[in-house]
Amino acid sequence: MTDSLPLETSAVPAAPALAIRGLAKRFGEKIAVNGISLDVPAGSFFGLVGPNGAGKTTLLSMATGLLRPEHGQVWVHGTDVWAEPLKAKRLMGVLPDGVRLFDRLTGEQLVTYAGLLRGMDRATVAERVQDLLEAMDLANDAGTLVVDYSAGMTKKIALASALIHAPRLLVLDEPFEAVDPISAANIRDILAGYVANGGTVIVSSHVMDLVQRMCDHVAVVSGGNLLAAGTVDEVRGGESLEDRFVQLVGGRTHSEGLPWLRTS
Repeated sequence: MTDSLPLETSAVPAAPALAIRGLAKRFGEKIAVNGISLDVPAGSFFGLVGPNGAGKTTLLSMATGLLRPEHGQVWVHGTDVWAEPLKAKRLMGVLPDGVRLFDRLTGEQLVTYAGLLRGMDRATVAERVQDLLEAMDLANDAGTLVVDYSAGMTKKIALASALIHAPRLLVLDEPFEAVDPISAANIRDILAGYVANGGTVIVSSHVMDLVQRMCDHVAVVSGGNLLAAGTVDEVRGGESLEDRFVQLVGGRTHSEGLPWLRTS
C-alpha cells in the first residue's frame, strides 16, 4: 500500500468587497463617469478622492444602486448590484452626499425606522439603536428632532442609520463635510473599529490629508476617469498624497495673484 500523495491546493482570493467594471454615465454632453473599473479589497479602508465635479458621487451612486449606469456592472461581495438589487443592498450601508433624512423624526425614531425598513425584528432594532446612539454620543439627544441637529450630529445619526443592519460594506460620500473636529474624530474612531472587525469602508473626499491618515487604499478620479488606484503608499510614491494628487489631476495655476489686493 503506497502513501497517498498530498492534494495540490491553491488559495482562492476573497471576492472584492466592491468590484466595478466599465461603469459609465453621461448627462447630456457631459461625460460624468468614463468607463471606470475598480476593485475595493474586502477589509480595506478605501478613499475615493478627486476635485469637485470629478464624478465621485455619480460613481458611488451607480455602485450602490442609487443611479442606473448606461454601461458597466457592479458586484458587492460577489452579488450583482443590478441583477440582484435587494440581496446586494442588504450587504451595504450607504451615506449619500447631501444627507437627505426624514428630519421630522427624532434621532431615535430615525434609526429605528431604518432598522425596521431593513426587515429587522423590533427587539434587535431597539437594542442596536441604543448601542449606536451611545457610540455616536447622541444618547442625550435621542428625543430631539433631527431637523434641530447640528451638521455633525446629522452626519452621525445618518451613519447610525447606515450601520443598524450590520452591513459588510459601508459607502460614505463626503462624510466629514461641514463636521466639527470633535465629531469628525468620533466618526473616524467608529469607522476604524468597524474596519478592524472585518467591515469595509469606502469614503469619498477631496481632503487629501484626511484620506492619507485614515485610509489604506485610495483611488484618484478626475474628469470622470480613474487616474490611479492601489495602496496609499503605491499611489503617493514617496510624496505626500496631496502633492501626488496635484500632479495627477493638474490644474494648479501659477500667477502673480491679484494685484489689486496688494496693500503696499
